[in-house]
Amino acid sequence: MKITYDPRYNIAYLRFREKLEDVETIRLSEEILIDLAPDGTLYGIELLNANAQLKAADAGRLVVVDAEGEEHAIPLAG
Repeated sequence: MKITYDPRYNIAYLRFREKLEDVETIRLSEEILIDLAPDGTLYGIELLNANAQLKAADAGRLVVVDAEGEEHAIPLAG
């Protein structure tokens, strides 16, 4: 999984698979879009207005769980 953030547009993207050219985008809400791979599996999730969405959860921290099941909290800027 790869997480990217574009501060200029305040958009975060969580990519679960390697780059694909042909994905189908489905709008779940005004601020959440999902991309499906041609085989129907989840390719990625796009968060518009990302700062507001991410700060609303986990006290403004990004929580990452490693392979051993340990949680690591990363404070979000701004």
